[in-house]
Amino acid sequence: MLKINIMPQGTLAIYEQIVNQLKNAIVKGDMKAGEALPSIRNLAADLSVSVITTKRAYEELEKEGLIRSVAGKGFYVCEYNTDYLMEKQLMLIEKRLGEVIYEVKHAGISKEDFLEMAETLYDGK
Repeated sequence: MLKINIMPQGTLAIYEQIVNQLKNAIVKGDMKAGEALPSIRNLAADLSVSVITTKRAYEELEKEGLIRSVAGKGFYVCEYNTDYLMEKQLMLIEKRLGEVIYEVKHAGISKEDFLEMAETLYDGK
């Protein structure tokens, strides 16, 4: 069972957090083509978010061709190009990291302090 972690105080909207975590699960192979996703209602209940939020996340993934809706059955992971998806993820991360680095520089934080902070956060310490 896929575990999605929502950070209510995060900089991304909750639906974006859901989208990103599902994309990552597909890229890493944790979710395979043809695999069923939880229903919109079940996912909303599991995450303690509104049905509208999970519906929006699924609509976004469907628009990107990562999942498909089967009438009366639910949502399923589509066949996909893993390399293309990984490239899109890298581009998104580079953009967001560039924004963070801009803020770090303007806050007067040294490269060494920033890298130490990033390493600590990455390692979960």
